Amino acid sequence: MSENPTGTELEQLSLCLDTQREALLRKAEDLTIEQLAQPHPPSTLTLAGLLNHGALVEDWWFRVQYAGLPHDALWADVDFDEDPEWEFRTAVDVEADELRRRYRDACERSRGVVASADGLDSTGAAAFSNGNRFNLRWVLLHMIEETARHAGHADLIRESIDGATGE
Repeated sequence: MSENPTGTELEQLSLCLDTQREALLRKAEDLTIEQLAQPHPPSTLTLAGLLNHGALVEDWWFRVQYAGLPHDALWADVDFDEDPEWEFRTAVDVEADELRRRYRDACERSRGVVASADGLDSTGAAAFSNGNRFNLRWVLLHMIEETARHAGHADLIRESIDGATGE
């Protein structure tokens, strides 16, 4: 992550999230769908599933929960109550370049939501089950945490596929 210790909090949070997004994408570079679909036993998690899940949660937290926008067309007709692992299960049926594009596009939509927000303290359209509302700062921090965790998963999965390690 390039350092900008004098940047605003929003700039620093956005930079940190973008660094984790790029780490996840790097782990899926130059791989075929067959490679992206390989799990790391005993887990069934795949790089394909992580990319698809990443695209979904980008749209879910920034567009749907924070901005109050409808789901992207990719997810609009999915019954996640009926099939909670849908994005992981179906990812192996998507072309490798499409999965990478899907994730990049979702990240770009998220950046658009952040750019149009009134600031880190602005509250989201949705609320937690207890009625508390979250603000943009919380969404950014949550997505940094989630994306970093999945980038770590991706490190292990990629190493098991072809031995590639590191940034």
